[in-house]
Amino acid sequence: MHSTGQATRCTIIQSMIPTELSKHLSETLDLEIKSSTSVSGGSINRATKISTTRGDLFLKWNTHAPNDFFEKEADGLKRLKSAGTTLRIPEVLSAGKPTDGRPGYLLMEYIENGRSGDSFELGRNLAILHQTEAGQFGLEADNYIGSLPQSNRRHDEWIDFFVEERINPQIKMAVDSGKLGSSIIQNWKRLSAKLNEIFPPAKPSLLHGDLWGGNYLFDVQGKAVLIDPAVYYGHPEMDLAFTKMFGGFSGEFYNGYQSETSLESGFSERVPIYNLYPLLVHVNLFGGHYTSQFNSILRNF
Repeated sequence: MHSTGQATRCTIIQSMIPTELSKHLSETLDLEIKSSTSVSGGSINRATKISTTRGDLFLKWNTHAPNDFFEKEADGLKRLKSAGTTLRIPEVLSAGKPTDGRPGYLLMEYIENGRSGDSFELGRNLAILHQTEAGQFGLEADNYIGSLPQSNRRHDEWIDFFVEERINPQIKMAVDSGKLGSSIIQNWKRLSAKLNEIFPPAKPSLLHGDLWGGNYLFDVQGKAVLIDPAVYYGHPEMDLAFTKMFGGFSGEFYNGYQSETSLESGFSERVPIYNLYPLLVHVNLFGGHYTSQFNSILRNF
C-alpha cells in the first residue's frame, strides 16, 4: 500500500480479484463489490481500490504470502492507531490467511493521496508515537519487514536486541544465500563490540519499523498517513535513521520531531549503523549495490 491514490486502470472486478477472495469478502462482510481500480504499490502484493456498497476500500492480496503475513500487518496498523497521535492510520476491516483457492489478503479503508501536507506535524506526531513505551525491546510475536521475517524476541537492552534480532539473522541469511561472504561476520563482530560506546540509552519505544518515504502519504486534507508498518519496540533513532536512507522527508519533518523530543548529539554519525538493518534487508531481497554499501559502512567503523 505504497500509494493508495494512484489509479492506473479500471477493470471489471471478476478480471482482477481472485474469485474465491471476492466471494469470501462478499459473504463475510456483507458487501457487494462493484468494480476495482488497480493502484500502484510495492513489489510484493497485488493491490486495488474497490468500489463497494460500503464505500471505497483498499484491498491487497498475495497467493504466496506466509499464513500470518497480513494478520501481522493488520496488528501493526492497529497498534499505530491506538498510540494516541493525530496521525491517520488506515482502519482495518479484515485480514485473512491463504486457504485453498483463496490468497491471503488485507482489506482496509481507502485513503486518497492528497500529494502535499504538513511535514512538521508528521515529525511531531512521530515523536509522540515514540512516547508509547514498553518494558522491553521487541514484541510479543515476530512479524515481517517487506517479505522477510522479522525477529522480535524481547531483550532488556537495546544493543542486545539490535545485534541478536536485527543484524545477526539478516547476516546469516545473506551469508547462507551467498549474497555476502563469511568474512563479513568478523567485520561485524568488530563493530558490534563498540556499540556500547556509540548508541545512547533509550527506553523501548513503539516504532513504525519501515519508515521510508514510500510508507507515508498525505490525505486530501493534508493530514499525514502512515502505512505498511513493521512495528516493534526499539530505539526511537531507528525510525529517524530509516527516514534518511532513501530521503523523502523535509527539514520541517525533523523540526517537528525535535519540537517534541531533543535528539542526542552525534545522531548523524549513528545513522549508518542503524541503517545496517534496512540495508541488510535490501541485500537479502535484491542483492546488487546494497551489498557494497553494507561492506562500506562496516569498513568505515
